Amino acid sequence: MTVKSNGFEVVFGRPAKVLAEAPGRVNLIGEHTDYNGGYVLPTAIPQKTRVEIAPREDRLIQVATANVDGGALLSFRAGEEARRGLWLDYVQGITAVLRGRGASIPGFDARIESTVPLGSGLSSSASLLVALARALRSMLGLSIDDVEIARIAHAAEHDFVGAPVGTMDQMAASLADESTALFIDTRTLAFERIPLPAEAELLVVDSGVAHQHASGDYKTRRAECKQAAAALGVPELRDVDATVEPRIASLPAPLDRRARHVVTENARVLAAVAALRAGDLARLGELFDASHRSMRDDFEVSVPAVDELVESARAQPDVFGARLTGGGFGGAIVALVKRGRAASVGRAVVEAYARTPGRRATVLVGGPVP
Repeated sequence: MTVKSNGFEVVFGRPAKVLAEAPGRVNLIGEHTDYNGGYVLPTAIPQKTRVEIAPREDRLIQVATANVDGGALLSFRAGEEARRGLWLDYVQGITAVLRGRGASIPGFDARIESTVPLGSGLSSSASLLVALARALRSMLGLSIDDVEIARIAHAAEHDFVGAPVGTMDQMAASLADESTALFIDTRTLAFERIPLPAEAELLVVDSGVAHQHASGDYKTRRAECKQAAAALGVPELRDVDATVEPRIASLPAPLDRRARHVVTENARVLAAVAALRAGDLARLGELFDASHRSMRDDFEVSVPAVDELVESARAQPDVFGARLTGGGFGGAIVALVKRGRAASVGRAVVEAYARTPGRRATVLVGGPVP
């Protein structure tokens, strides 16, 4: 099937054959629990990554994106993937992982366009990886389901790109929708879709402070969690139970705080699932607030600009709760708001934030949940 796309034809001089998309995600609660074998609760956002693709007769793979490097065309040859430290590594990661799983990857031309803001904590990278994997699945007729798509995308980002991420982002990009929360056990990848409450809507605001998973403090936090688990004698912090939990306080700083966050955050995810099922928005809001405090004080992944956004949102009478969402060190916040009030709350939060010189926030999601 030929896909109509002026953008693809302008770049490559021929029509695309396959179009695939994948959404970004906002994590409602369950932060830094995925690489600790724990629970998460994301949902999809309207912003998506779109991949258009057409096969070639040779082994050359050419990729252009409308979002980075002014649309520059980058290339490599199938079977000759090598990390370059560029956005192209995400494409190379997918082809390398698929080849490692026995797929025969021909040359192809691809054009990528995304409305998921880069560095916002809304999984722009996972959205790209899943969209590309979906496009190649369609083009090559691969028999892989959506969970396997998520596994492939995670392997590409974690093993090839070198970003020490958990599995939540790829699972959400592959399986989430905008009307439900995706409750995931990241150890088993078992998942359940739980309807979002009709009486509330989500507000997502980007702080304008970008983060990066592939380097820096995110890697440090993951290493600290591993050290804490080893000190507690458990495989992962997910395995901390009532017999182990009292020992958290005896861990050296900051391992005690890191472990406390993960253990309490896992409990908050389970409580949030129960609150969603019961329609208890007040309780869900309390859990949002507690999660942010834990991320700020125990896991230390928030920054002053994000804290300011959260406090501004919480000060609004129509907000049940608000928190930093994503890996931290910048990015976005998510707030649970009375239905019909997200747009006005978003305006108030953005205006208050802009009173500090040099700060500019953007409302990314601020309407009723479909």
